Amino acid sequence: MIKYIGTRKTDQGGTLYVFLINGQEKQVSESALKQYPGCYEALPESARARIAANRKWLQKL
Repeated sequence: MIKYIGTRKTDQGGTLYVFLINGQEKQVSESALKQYPGCYEALPESARARIAANRKWLQKL
């Protein structure tokens, strides 16, 4: 069971996505979403759009 709880900001300004995975709270960075199957799909559409925008911006560099 994976449930999206929300986001948290790090001291460096990064974003951590907070999930409840099998009863345990996990804080997952954007780059680590692939390590947790199902987490990306559990994100709301607004968060997925923000991640897509970040990836598009990084590709321009």
